[in-house]
Amino acid sequence: MAAPIRIDDPEDPRLAPYRDVRERDLVGRLGGFIAEGEVVVRALARSRLHRPDSLLLAEKRVDALADVIERLPTETPVYAASQAVMDAVVGFPIHRGILAAGRRGAPVDPGGLLAGLPSRALVLVLCGISNHDNVGGLFRNAAAFGADAVLLDARCSDPLYRKAIRVSVGAALNVPFARLADGADPLGLLAAHGFEALALSPRGEMRLAELSPAPRTAVLVGAEGPGLSDEFLARARTVRIPMAKGFDSLNVSVSAGIVLHHLRPDDPQGERG
Repeated sequence: MAAPIRIDDPEDPRLAPYRDVRERDLVGRLGGFIAEGEVVVRALARSRLHRPDSLLLAEKRVDALADVIERLPTETPVYAASQAVMDAVVGFPIHRGILAAGRRGAPVDPGGLLAGLPSRALVLVLCGISNHDNVGGLFRNAAAFGADAVLLDARCSDPLYRKAIRVSVGAALNVPFARLADGADPLGLLAAHGFEALALSPRGEMRLAELSPAPRTAVLVGAEGPGLSDEFLARARTVRIPMAKGFDSLNVSVSAGIVLHHLRPDDPQGERG
């Protein structure tokens, strides 16, 4: 393992991608993103979809990431700094002491993604999910229950936002996803590629326990509160999760997890990346 590059000056230009993390998260990173914490950085290191540009580690965390550093391409720099220097660069106390600056893979065409999936496939479709925690939780469920891909409409939050990646425990870095163009018709696209669309709603006509999935199945979920549009509910097969009297809703990530568990293949795909 090559020795990490020691950084003592918080103004060192080599650390520019890590400067003022929270503020820059809000305005975007021009094709980049920040991965935070050991589990997430390990997920990035084994991703086939995205790649690390560099690592920034607190000195005390270098040994814990030795195996990851060993597998990185030789041109990927690893910087080590004191906790004080790291905090000054990032702009807040970064207790985990492990960051990576990542580079997004090329944008994926939604139709091409669906066309390349196997004849038996499970896809999660996010409609208007703007909360970063929910997006991260949905990707975590997609990975846990063997979904083949995730589609997001134009209104959804970025799954590679730092907090979404963290909540997904790195799943957002390894589950294939594509974003639909503004105004695109996800139901038409799914039908064109042989997917049956299941719209999840408390008003669904079918109880989840009664559902037998088609070989190619897509689960559509909407934002908490408004849910899926009436148009989508009219055009798709609607499914509900029965609940106790007087209660009709769950967190969208919890709901999706229950449905994906019901639909998952007998032998889930296992670890990605």
